[in-house]
Amino acid sequence: MKKSAISALLCLTLLGALPAAAWAQELAVGGQIVGIQLRTEGVLVAGVGPVETAEGSRSPAAEAGIREGDFVTAINGTPVGSAADLIGALGALGGEEAQLSLLRKEKELTVRVRPVLSAEQQWMLGMWLRDGVTGIGTVTFCDPATGAFGALGHSVSDEENGRTLPMRGGQITEAEIVNVVPGAAGAPGELSGCTDVGRVLGRVEKNTDHGIYGHLTAPLGGRLVQTGELAPGPATILSTVSGREAREYQAVVSRLYRDGEGRHAVITVTDAELCARTGGIVQGMSGSPILQNGKLVGAVTHVSVST
Repeated sequence: MKKSAISALLCLTLLGALPAAAWAQELAVGGQIVGIQLRTEGVLVAGVGPVETAEGSRSPAAEAGIREGDFVTAINGTPVGSAADLIGALGALGGEEAQLSLLRKEKELTVRVRPVLSAEQQWMLGMWLRDGVTGIGTVTFCDPATGAFGALGHSVSDEENGRTLPMRGGQITEAEIVNVVPGAAGAPGELSGCTDVGRVLGRVEKNTDHGIYGHLTAPLGGRLVQTGELAPGPATILSTVSGREAREYQAVVSRLYRDGEGRHAVITVTDAELCARTGGIVQGMSGSPILQNGKLVGAVTHVSVST
């Protein structure tokens, strides 16, 4: 029987990302797949490159010292909320020099840069921009007393540099799984889903190393359970790998350990149905709650890929 090892973050660490007063003694366990949409704080510079002009190639952004991974937070003192804001402001300057406020690894910087007129007659700096992130993930729990929820089990990060994205808001929406690419040696596999952006379930307020957090605006359901301590031995994983139905699958906690980020565990999937369908844990299952003895003890955070 094929098995897959995963790394799981302990529930105590997961809940510790928000004030203890926010949580009830019992939580509604998750497992539901949801669409995730985040808006970044400022505009992410996804890349820097040349602009073709009548006088040849120029890269004003590179010449000014702007780097991939920087966030543009303001232009000439006016906050930038989207890529469209920045593009519109540059166009309005008509080629005049601009002052950009940047955020680079928690450090605030200011640079002066003058756009160039491209061959398409647009004022450009030579930057590829991104102002939001979309995807799917799994809800771990909800506090029925407050509507607060936790999901995903890890941060939403930039794909290129792994940096946790600073966010200014977001939402979770209804979603369903339409296809599964099973995991294999050297490849983690993934769930493919479609989201219904018209059916918003809640707002995202925090993007942390331990997951995303916010408050529901629509009920998700889920049975009430107590929280507990993860221990070696049998466990179950509650996840959605087809349609919208969350199901419980058998697993074993095979190892506990600590590192600089807290307490973790290695879980081995033993459920024959889950292994046949997905090969074990795949991308998209992050946030799936882990239960032992009927208690919520952790969440799936990462896939361990064997070769």
